[in-house]
Amino acid sequence: MTIRAVDVARVDDRPVWVEISGDEVWWDEPRPREGGRRCVVRRMADGVIEDVLPQGWNARNRVMEYGGRSWRAHEGRLVFTNWADGRIYLCTPGEEPVPLTPEEPARYADLVVHGDEVWCVRERGDARSGDRDIVAVPLDGSPLRSVVKTHHFLMNPRVSPDGRTLAWIGWNHPDMPWDATELCVGSVDGGPHRVLLSGASTCQAEWRDDESLYTVTDPTGWWNIHLVGLDGAARDLTPVPLEFGDATWKIGGTFFAVADGRIAAVYGTADERRLGVADDPAGTGSIRDVGGGYTYWAPALSASGSHVVGVAGSPHRPYEVVRVHLDTGAHEVLSPGKPMPEDAELPTPEAVTVAGVHAHLYAPAARSDGGPAPYVVFVHGGPTSSAPPVLDLEIAYFTSRGIGVAEVNYGGSTGYGRAYRERLRHSWGVVDVRDCETVARWLLDSGRAEKVAIRGGSAGGWTSMAALVHSDVFCGAVSHYGISDPEHWAAETHDFESRYLDGLIGPLPETRQRYVDRSPELHAERASGPALLLHGLEDKVVDPAQSERFAAALARHGHRWAYLTFEGEQHGWRREETIVRALEAELAFYGIVFGFPTPEVPPLTLDKGETP
Repeated sequence: MTIRAVDVARVDDRPVWVEISGDEVWWDEPRPREGGRRCVVRRMADGVIEDVLPQGWNARNRVMEYGGRSWRAHEGRLVFTNWADGRIYLCTPGEEPVPLTPEEPARYADLVVHGDEVWCVRERGDARSGDRDIVAVPLDGSPLRSVVKTHHFLMNPRVSPDGRTLAWIGWNHPDMPWDATELCVGSVDGGPHRVLLSGASTCQAEWRDDESLYTVTDPTGWWNIHLVGLDGAARDLTPVPLEFGDATWKIGGTFFAVADGRIAAVYGTADERRLGVADDPAGTGSIRDVGGGYTYWAPALSASGSHVVGVAGSPHRPYEVVRVHLDTGAHEVLSPGKPMPEDAELPTPEAVTVAGVHAHLYAPAARSDGGPAPYVVFVHGGPTSSAPPVLDLEIAYFTSRGIGVAEVNYGGSTGYGRAYRERLRHSWGVVDVRDCETVARWLLDSGRAEKVAIRGGSAGGWTSMAALVHSDVFCGAVSHYGISDPEHWAAETHDFESRYLDGLIGPLPETRQRYVDRSPELHAERASGPALLLHGLEDKVVDPAQSERFAAALARHGHRWAYLTFEGEQHGWRREETIVRALEAELAFYGIVFGFPTPEVPPLTLDKGETP
């Protein structure tokens, strides 16, 4: 059975945050049919699941544009950030939310409740020049107070058990949080602070007691769990070549959770992320696996007593909210099942390494003639990110129609240690393109593929367009909200990523020639095939002008292209109608470049030599 685009839209995305609150478990759900809002729900002790957040409210924020931890449960009530106005609200189930922060141009994220206050990161200013501090917001509606303003970027506010000391993580331009951060401590009343860790990338810290913290940091080249004292002395508790952390794109991720003196943690590589528990975390550091049949656990853990709750998936199971008993390893699925299409043809990923490049292959439904199939190289965004081998109906949408998929975790991807991540330093547009080309040529030379196209979103859109003009192996490219000219993007994009290219390509203006040499827009005449460009008109991360300019450049050189825009969408698709339209257009595009009919979707017209 082929997968419909609407099937993909209704299973798209996953819960981002979970929390155990008393005898209840809370999580957030994507609602594509409700305008793409995120609704917070709770599962009560009797198993009944109910919406906590009323219709019309959206538990999201746009701090650093990608957002961060947007809600917390507290004594049966919900504290959350609302997308429409950026304010923090307190919601009692069954009642309308009440604002806790003033009506001003500010955004809040990375919420954590301590006592009768919620501590979080506040961001003020516009997208290009944000100003951030850590604030304490009283739950009774009293005025908030600013406590910490030490770095340009801040995250992970945590108050010590005795309520006297605040820990946080900060970093400054031109570093990104996976390059170098500082773990700091200071009084909850503000004033001088101390730096406990610096130089490495620290992505989470939690208090063990009043004198020490568990942290995820990577001085060894792998994100391991360390025990850090207030004197700065650190000890690696998991000294293995595995990742216990990941790149911080959304602040507030919980890669580990502490309960009853034990640490429950997500760990592994980009090929598999397991759930484990360290029963004696200050001792040997050994990890006991309790992940069960799930192959990917998200950085969203909450622990209490003998239980941990997380979000997990596998190649044939969608993401679910799962409760695990830390003593027995027993699993219980808490979230309702997603509306999976019956008799769906779900591909099984095959992990391969081709000339040192990691990839996951998804074989297509067999052709009647038994010959090689067309393939699409999927390029993940970031680029400091990775593609996990979990159920993705977007992939199944194409494989069920006879199109194979190869997800490439090119050099620069997370999940394989810092050395693999650093392969992309100053080489974006070169290493990523070459690695995708390596996998594509292997598919062709091995007889698996007859033709190969390439597609990606955001940074993956950049690689797709760059591969189209700097390689001759791809017969077409699809870019979802991608970057086509890096120099323009560096001047246009938001504060968080405004110096990202210093590490990916090089600082400006000293290395400007690299920007010129690698720009897909400036070399559109070399395109080896047509391009489909898709962009949300409210995108603040990658301006729609990036797609417009690439389409115009293709037109000037007589190449074929199509450019579709989406009202009300930001950086990524959230609305059901958008997901459906984008997928159907992409299928129609592959029908053109691979040469097969696609009567089940609206036709797509490729323009040639005309200005968009």
